[in-house]
Amino acid sequence: MSRPSIMTLSEAAAERVRDLMRRSDPPIAGLRIGIKKGGCAGMEYTMDAVAEADPKDEVIEEDGARVFIDKAAVLFLLGCRMGYEVTKFRSGFTFENPNQVSACGCGESVELKAAS
Repeated sequence: MSRPSIMTLSEAAAERVRDLMRRSDPPIAGLRIGIKKGGCAGMEYTMDAVAEADPKDEVIEEDGARVFIDKAAVLFLLGCRMGYEVTKFRSGFTFENPNQVSACGCGESVELKAAS
């Protein structure tokens, strides 16, 4: 029996990750998602292109898109859905996270609780 994914990707997010993987020079294995302390609400999502996975990372693969979850962020990302949106003024990844308690007004940082 397989265990459920820590995080899921929307179709748009998977498409954007695949595009980044395909166009990257030098090649990348995928994107690593993490959490760090910072911003007015206390925490920020981090995202880095990585050439290879850390053996401690959790790996999420959807339709050829590969996302690595930093082991320190797992409890904060359980049940999270990563999306990608394009608006008139910006484009970027989004996070629908059931562990989010609040967010700052500028949208750059969040307050998260560990999943129970």
